[in-house]
Amino acid sequence: MEEENEVYLTAEGIKKLQEELDHLINVRRPEIAGQIADAKADGDVSENAGYDEAKTAQGFAEGRILTIQN
Repeated sequence: MEEENEVYLTAEGIKKLQEELDHLINVRRPEIAGQIADAKADGDVSENAGYDEAKTAQGFAEGRILTIQN
């Protein structure tokens, strides 16, 4: 079981995290969705490096969003 560690943030630190979260949700997430859609439009995604890269980027972005929100 993972222990909950208290994290103390300055007002500046909170602002930076809020800006990062906003960027991830409103800019990066739609960019990645577009990349995935473009890769799917190319046809078979099983051997599509662009699709794999976009899905990996999506995983990292979504993980970071969850981390910041928590």
